[in-house]
Amino acid sequence: MKGIITVIGKDKVGIIYAVTKILAENNVNVEDISQTVLQDYFTMMMLVNLSKLNCDFNNLKCQLEKLSEEIGLSVKIQREEIFHYMHNI
Repeated sequence: MKGIITVIGKDKVGIIYAVTKILAENNVNVEDISQTVLQDYFTMMMLVNLSKLNCDFNNLKCQLEKLSEEIGLSVKIQREEIFHYMHNI
């Protein structure tokens, strides 16, 4: 099972660290990552492998939503099949 994580917001130090720390704690592997800064705005998309996830998917989603509130950026995760379905409509 794979997932897509998107992060968007005002650039600041430690964004990638904060997201990947949660992923590592939950045994989620980052398979691909793309990030850029446009003027002062940070955008990142990650393809992650959830096959060895050591918690429930909704628990991981809640952890990332809490991080989103703490750092003031949009941090979202979707299962890969849902992401593809939404973008094929």
